[in-house]
Amino acid sequence: MSLKTYLIILKTGIYLSFISVGLVFSNLLFPYITSKQLYFNVLMEILAVVWLAAMMKYPAIRPKKSWITFGLAGFFGALLVSSFFGVDFNMSFWGNIERMLGWFQVIHFFLFYLIVITVFRGSADWRNLFIVSVSAAMLVCLYALIKTPLSTIGNTAYVSGYAIFNVYFALILFFRGRAGGQAKNQDWFSGALYLAAIFILLAVMSVTRTRGAYVGLGVSLFLFFILFARQSREKIVKILSFGGLALAAAAVVLVFSFPQSALVKSSSIFNTLTQISSSAVTFQTRLISWKSALKDFPNHPLLGTGYGNYAITFDKYFDPSFYSYTSSETYFDRAHNNLIDIASTTGLLGIITYLSIFAAVLYYLYAGKKSGRVSGAEFILLSCLFIAYFIQNLAVFDSLVTYISLMLALGYVYWLVNEEEELPAGAGLTDRELMVLAVAGLAFFLIIYQYNFKPFLMLNATINGQLAFARGDAAGGFAAYHQAMGYETPLDRDSRKSLINLVNGNAALFNKLAADAAEENLKFTVKLAEDNVKYNPADSMMEMQLAQTYNTAAMFYADNQQKFSFYSKLALEAVDKAIAASPGRITVYFTKAQIYLTRGDKDNAVKTLKYAAALNQRYAEPVCYLAKAALYFKDEAEGYAAMDKCLDLGGAGNLSPLELVKIALNHYQEKKDQPKILALSERWSALEPGEAKVWIRLSLLYEQSGDTDKAAAAAEKAAALDPSLKASAQEFIRKLKGE
Repeated sequence: MSLKTYLIILKTGIYLSFISVGLVFSNLLFPYITSKQLYFNVLMEILAVVWLAAMMKYPAIRPKKSWITFGLAGFFGALLVSSFFGVDFNMSFWGNIERMLGWFQVIHFFLFYLIVITVFRGSADWRNLFIVSVSAAMLVCLYALIKTPLSTIGNTAYVSGYAIFNVYFALILFFRGRAGGQAKNQDWFSGALYLAAIFILLAVMSVTRTRGAYVGLGVSLFLFFILFARQSREKIVKILSFGGLALAAAAVVLVFSFPQSALVKSSSIFNTLTQISSSAVTFQTRLISWKSALKDFPNHPLLGTGYGNYAITFDKYFDPSFYSYTSSETYFDRAHNNLIDIASTTGLLGIITYLSIFAAVLYYLYAGKKSGRVSGAEFILLSCLFIAYFIQNLAVFDSLVTYISLMLALGYVYWLVNEEEELPAGAGLTDRELMVLAVAGLAFFLIIYQYNFKPFLMLNATINGQLAFARGDAAGGFAAYHQAMGYETPLDRDSRKSLINLVNGNAALFNKLAADAAEENLKFTVKLAEDNVKYNPADSMMEMQLAQTYNTAAMFYADNQQKFSFYSKLALEAVDKAIAASPGRITVYFTKAQIYLTRGDKDNAVKTLKYAAALNQRYAEPVCYLAKAALYFKDEAEGYAAMDKCLDLGGAGNLSPLELVKIALNHYQEKKDQPKILALSERWSALEPGEAKVWIRLSLLYEQSGDTDKAAAAAEKAAALDPSLKASAQEFIRKLKGE
């Protein structure tokens, strides 16, 4: 086959890879992630066959030696080595469905880079490639502006990061069109299109509201103005650059000086900037996470815990003060700081090889500028791009869209500093060429089938199972999960977890099945939980889910003392392992208390909850749980003492079921404790929102507390639920307004 044919196939494949950014298949588990990565994997694996054959037949096109390529190879090699020596090889090598960032997944981005630097060899090639990239990003950003900030990416941080890369790609296109003093021959229409693209890409920042992206882009733009002003010999350019810099600086000063002004409040970007603070909840929770990494680093400084295994470190040193900031998103599987994540999970080997990539970039940009291979504009734009990327990644980590863009940027630097060469001619298929195509084709076909197609079927079956359960079809749901697990893929972990959580949250599912089927599917669920723990017995979450599953089994066998005792004992053993893996995680103690409650062991249940509450005395949930447990055992003194603290800490939202709320409400009505009566009544309205009398009661309580706005809103809600109350509600509202 001719070299021209090979190049056309490979270039077309690279162009097609950008389709991945828009793929969201709703029939897959974690569709924003899996839809893109599986498509990208398959495409790269097909292209790999063609690329290997082309490399074999035409040695002249093989990539040249480059420190960037060596750095990437070293980094991905370090990830692989750490995977073998880490705590959870499956997580390191295959990753999970929620992230799809295991070594097997990310090595496809390196393959993407190698193909790009092999076949994109001319200025026109790179212009076309950047146009395709910017066009794909524009569509993503337009969707974010028109439909949802998540766009097709699923995370506003990645939408922002993707936009930043392509802002600079568009700027490169614009300035390359003006290079060489050819402004008179410039296609001004194309230039206008590039500027329009930049406007759209920047406009998306107004809806994503990602602070890390704002800081990264802002710092890079400050640097852009400074470098342009220093480099340009034209006075007008210097004036405009310094003027832009001064305006930007003034805007930042004014925003932080007058954060409550109408102008700042009306602008989503300015308003988001004012939230950048060391006291922000997200910063504080991430700071706790980063401290965990720092504490753990001396334990494995060379290779880390194993690529992708940050959750183990986070759990091991989990600080109960975390709950003072938020009770949600308490499981960090990533550090939300790329440098810390890499250092923690891959050690010094990983972080040094990672930084070597960017050291090589800086070297080539500087050397290229001195030799004239890199223009002044490209030097500035690429420097600013990598700085923006680096700063933003201090608050996030990479995803498919940023990995693709990063590989593109690295490939462009590689091309800038390498001479273009005359390509050899050639035609026809040789025997060696056919052999490479056949052998590589068969190998990659097996990879595609085993590690992409079968996971696709598994993910689809998982969604079918969830849909069946949502319809109330328990038999169909379990059947779909049996089918999903039958594919036996290395990515089964999250599918198993989805069924485990579903069963533990609704054990009544088994009541919808015949006795034999119920027992069979219970054992099936238990086995799934056990299989997940086998990956890493020190995984606190997996051990906790196993404990919950054993406890579900114990309740299922409540009438069989032998089996009840068997599963209950296993549940206690598993939850103790979960606690040992993360002793500061308060919610794990709730599982242990629930196991004791199932056993009817009041003393240990209360003791466990008291210990949990003592870990963070400002966190309401454990004392609310303690109140519930004590009242369940008719210990009113203990129960209402805990209930007082629960409500004082604002924890009414943790109370359920409704019967518990009603019992507590009667108690505080006898004591005439209005604040607690109001808090419990609000909780009642949340648990029974369709009951008009609840809203009538709530409106009167709001009136008594002096909150006329809420009183009126509650009255309107009551009238909407019961039209017969409309006239009295209107009269009540008129009285509130003094009419």
